[in-house]
Amino acid sequence: MTITTSPVSSKRRWASLAVLSASVLLVVMDMTILNVALPAISEDLRPDSIELLWMVDAYALALSGLLVSVSALGDRWGRKRMLMTGFAVFGAASLAILATGSPLEVIAVRALLGVGGAMIMPSTLSMIRNLFTDPGERAKALGVWSAMAAVGAALGPIVAGLLLEHFSWHAAFLVNVPVMVIAIAAGLFLLPESRNPAPGRWDAPATLLSMAGMVALVYAVKSFGKYGLTHPGALLSAVVAAVALTWFVMRCLRRPDPLLEVRLFRSTPFSAGVVTALTTSIAMAAILLLLAQWMQLVQGYGPLETGVRLLPAALAAIVVSPLAPALAARVGARTVLTGGLAVTGLAFLLLYAAPSPLGYWPVAVALALIGLGNGSLAIASATIMSGSPPAKSGSAAAIEETSYEVGGALGVAVLGSVAAAVYRGEVEYAGPGADVARESLGGALDVAGELGTAGDLLAAQAQAAFTESLLVASAAGAVLMLAGTLAVWLLTPRDLDVSSSEHHH
Repeated sequence: MTITTSPVSSKRRWASLAVLSASVLLVVMDMTILNVALPAISEDLRPDSIELLWMVDAYALALSGLLVSVSALGDRWGRKRMLMTGFAVFGAASLAILATGSPLEVIAVRALLGVGGAMIMPSTLSMIRNLFTDPGERAKALGVWSAMAAVGAALGPIVAGLLLEHFSWHAAFLVNVPVMVIAIAAGLFLLPESRNPAPGRWDAPATLLSMAGMVALVYAVKSFGKYGLTHPGALLSAVVAAVALTWFVMRCLRRPDPLLEVRLFRSTPFSAGVVTALTTSIAMAAILLLLAQWMQLVQGYGPLETGVRLLPAALAAIVVSPLAPALAARVGARTVLTGGLAVTGLAFLLLYAAPSPLGYWPVAVALALIGLGNGSLAIASATIMSGSPPAKSGSAAAIEETSYEVGGALGVAVLGSVAAAVYRGEVEYAGPGADVARESLGGALDVAGELGTAGDLLAAQAQAAFTESLLVASAAGAVLMLAGTLAVWLLTPRDLDVSSSEHHH
């Protein structure tokens, strides 16, 4: 059992959930804000393409590298303490943006934000696991938590759009500071401390292996996406990742008190929850990124207009997430999990099959379906958390968070490179600046702008090519979701009930 000083009153439990949900809202918002703010940052600081990549990747690399060790540390040192430290690091890093004047300094700030995020994300999940001991109540709480994550993803682009229309790009970071100050103040009062009472010895080699393995894995995935499957750096880091992570898993299986409880995967509901989280985030991350670019560069919407037009996904998720547990109690967790994946797959199919030229309405319907499907992630969290004992909640949370992180990186790399390959194949322009034009739609539009009237043809061709690449990536996403739906259907026990305490293994 996990030791908490005394049982927490109902009012205080839900107030604590508000603090935990607000923190998750912010961390998720921060990931999406950068997508919209990047053009403004590059205009101001003029980073080269490598520096620009690192601005995006530094956050994910720091976050994924630290998730496992930090959540294990939180189980020992105290989850509340870890969360408060995470808030402080996140706030301080956001404030530090004022002192940055070069791309490298922005990269450093992004890495520090990743460190803060790694402290915040698993701590919130494992604290929910320990605050809400009643499984029915916990499923509801996780529903609220997932809804807040959806709100964060939706608000990110809108908040970024609003800020960038009125202030410099620094504001996209500074918006975190007041929220973190409030979160620390509220958290100190409301949140109870909890930790694993018998943590055993700290495993230093495993800590290093998990960091090296995860960073190498995310880096390899991103590099394959950018430079293709034969890139030596990507291949080398893939080998490092495979060796380090295999060694890490072997080490965890051999020890009685491992850094990460890998044995949790023996529970099929747990594995089903992880597969759901992984497949959903692979497809979502890529398609939403492509859609945001399509809206800005093909349809010509501004950052704020784009944010508003991406809303249907979030609105649907906000409505469905809190209802998912009640639905699962009616029709079964297995139906809700697989149904959610299938609906998301249907959304991607709809994009692919929409009449051409692609307009906003089919996209809006697809986004709403994506949001509906995403509502089932609350049940994925509940499945993961109910499949793990309270003392191991840090491990369970770390595995869930890691699957979202790695899924997001994989999606952008794999589906993103499918899209890039289709785009390159469709652009037949051979004039000056052809390499730049083939590389990205933004590049093609720049080249077209310099060509004058001759550029109109190139611009139209590049936009058509990008739309085509979005459709092919959607089709690939649909196939992936279908595979995920099948896997989860086979893995989830038919009688799994996330709202009662009996477990069927």
